[in-house]
Amino acid sequence: MTEIPNLPTVTPEDVGISSTRLERLNTHMQSYVDQNKLAGTITVICRKSKLAHLTCTGTMDLETPMQYDTLFRIYSMTKPITTVAALMLYEEGHFQLNDPISKFIPEFENTKVFTLPNAKPADPDRPITIRDLMTHTSGLTYGPWLYENSPVDDMYGQLDPLRKDRPLKDMIPELAQLPLVTHPGIAWRYSVSTDVLGYLVEVISGTPLRTFFKERIFDPLGMTDTDFYAPENKHHRFATNYGLSKNGIQVIDDPTTGEFSQPPQFHSGGGGLISTASDYLQFTHLLLNNGAWQDTQLLSKKTVEIMTTNHLLPHHLPLQLGASQISGHGFGLGVAVLTDVAQSENLGSVGEYRWGGAATTAFWIDPKEELIGLLLTQFMPASHYPIRSEFKTLVSQAIIS
Repeated sequence: MTEIPNLPTVTPEDVGISSTRLERLNTHMQSYVDQNKLAGTITVICRKSKLAHLTCTGTMDLETPMQYDTLFRIYSMTKPITTVAALMLYEEGHFQLNDPISKFIPEFENTKVFTLPNAKPADPDRPITIRDLMTHTSGLTYGPWLYENSPVDDMYGQLDPLRKDRPLKDMIPELAQLPLVTHPGIAWRYSVSTDVLGYLVEVISGTPLRTFFKERIFDPLGMTDTDFYAPENKHHRFATNYGLSKNGIQVIDDPTTGEFSQPPQFHSGGGGLISTASDYLQFTHLLLNNGAWQDTQLLSKKTVEIMTTNHLLPHHLPLQLGASQISGHGFGLGVAVLTDVAQSENLGSVGEYRWGGAATTAFWIDPKEELIGLLLTQFMPASHYPIRSEFKTLVSQAIIS
């Protein structure tokens, strides 16, 4: 185990975790590599702001051993960062959560809703609010990449609003012309909402999203490797992304020639970042410590509280993520929130919050246990293996006091 900036390294027993039981985690991760299901993983456990476990398994590219400073595509683990950026502007008084997004993005003033397959698009019951974006209750969708139960998803497939060949601002007029899947506030539907939220950050701050992230979040937290791409001098640390093949796994995105190897025009607040274990741990500790980490205060305690509180109503639940169901959870602002341990069918604490990324990355934060778990690997689709829930179980079963 190596050191992580700002985190004292301790033995697991020093923070109430069993080293013997943690061997089950190491064995399980190694089994994925041995069976050629994954190239490699990094697993991290922090408790009481101390580093208790940091283990690399396997390789970055089937040849180079996994390293502690390996860069990973974190995809939707970008979303909590974008939400924090927006909440920083909220704290400065630029907007209220119930403000219509059209107040700042007028293209959405005339957005319609597609209510029935054979009906003409109609006016929504109410405007999309900023909170709708943060909670994924806006009526926007992700299209056929994730859903295929609405004609609107077919429209998204034809338009491809998240394509990388144009700036974020050029997405907005096209997206606003598409109808919503539901009236705002009616349903929870994972969507491009956080990309729209990223544009909102740009509009309100007058700053490109990449610049806002760097100056207001990454530099203060010392997140030196987190960005929208890996520059050439970091390609040797950038993991290959894999997918399923008949003989195990195959390359689907190469570090030196893939979509994250060059500066993109499109800065996706919903899924565009790469990061390292060390960098993302700085961000998770900011949340666990009520918006402050070391000498940096980015949010207030009360703002973190509202971010990590369930905002959904019973009719929104259970969360349906494509073909998968996330039981026992509500959703806060940018993160899922555990509301019922039994219904979640996994170990945990009410009030913990989490999210993951499309390449099978994941994190969770348990304030009750003062615990952070972080899993980094590169495999798509994330739903193919149950490794994220297995990781959480294997960490939780190691807690002994």
